Amino acid sequence: MTQSVAPGVSDVSTVDVIRDQFPALRRQHRGHPVAYFDGPGGTQVPAVVVDRMRDYLLHHNANTHWAYPTSEETDAAIAAARGTLADFLGASPEEVAFGANMTTLTFHLSRALAREWQAGDEVIVTELDHHGNVDPWRAAARDRGLTVRSVPLNPATGELDWGALERAFSPRSKLLAIGAASNILGTITDVAAATRLAHDAGALCFVDAVHYAPHALVDVKAIGCDLLVCSPYKFYGPHLGTAYVRRDLLQRLDVPKVEPASNATPERLETGTLSHEAIVGAAAAVDFLASLANHPGSRRAGLVRTMTALHERGLRQLTRLWEALSAIPGVTVYGPPPSRPRTSTISFVIAGLASTAVARHCAERGLFVSNGDFYALTVVRRLGHEKDGVVRLGCAAYTTDDEVERAIAAIAELADRTAA
Repeated sequence: MTQSVAPGVSDVSTVDVIRDQFPALRRQHRGHPVAYFDGPGGTQVPAVVVDRMRDYLLHHNANTHWAYPTSEETDAAIAAARGTLADFLGASPEEVAFGANMTTLTFHLSRALAREWQAGDEVIVTELDHHGNVDPWRAAARDRGLTVRSVPLNPATGELDWGALERAFSPRSKLLAIGAASNILGTITDVAAATRLAHDAGALCFVDAVHYAPHALVDVKAIGCDLLVCSPYKFYGPHLGTAYVRRDLLQRLDVPKVEPASNATPERLETGTLSHEAIVGAAAAVDFLASLANHPGSRRAGLVRTMTALHERGLRQLTRLWEALSAIPGVTVYGPPPSRPRTSTISFVIAGLASTAVARHCAERGLFVSNGDFYALTVVRRLGHEKDGVVRLGCAAYTTDDEVERAIAAIAELADRTAA
């Protein structure tokens, strides 16, 4: 079924054109075409990304900073990737570093930052966040004798208690760690406003944009944050972590590193030999997104068009899911309604059923959905589902309206059967 993109951005590729670039979408399971609703945990990868990684491994593979061609080609590929990810984040290449994943980078950065702090200083985290942006700061607090303040979630709205966030700051506040979007509820938080609160209190702001980056284009300068992390495997790339660190902060950080390693910015943040092929693939994923705009201009301009179109289409599909699932007896949906700032991710439960049973029912019909706590354990606890977790659906660039209807029908069928 052919679908157009949102009005006003019709120069962005249709869903059919996008889907043709993903070999995984040809998979069948139990006689059904597979619909991947597990994008919040990791999207499928277009062929162009794999081709770029394959080309690097077969023709340019080497370690860095040596005086022979493939090493020099590797240096050039990494430098080019920094520039590409800088375009994606609205940053400078010298402010972009790579690591194994967001959580590893955050532990590394938390340790470096905490070396500047004293016992009794304070770090602020939130209940809405993935634990990858909570536990590294708690670990740093244990090591340095810091105090951790936690901003509560309002379970009824799926949003932070903003008044509590404002009250959390004190003269001892050193850093606010906050997520731009919830990977379980889809909530988009105004991290620019949160950054202003942090800076007014003399604190840094660390933004987890892992779930936000696949849905809305990041602009670190507009946000004003000091640090931001994201994961290319959530936006059609390979498994990798990417960090933005404000240049002057990155230059001064007392980062844990081995003596012979480079002290240049941004390499000083990168420990050991990285996955060069994944770095190349991450850049290819950004180029893929920019190319969907089908419009001449800069990479950043293409990304603005593409991400705007995909976000609008995803919200249209989210609205359909929200309204349909909310109308099914026995189904409870969580998170802000479509009228509030959010991504195209929705979580729900069916009364009387464990989340794993729901996920298996969907899988039998070719609908690959995820379930559990998604490392947003505090959110699941506040919703009252710590034991079994929730079921999560995420709409991606390749999601069709037909797949959305298939998901609604499968969930309604199971809910009806359970209630009978």
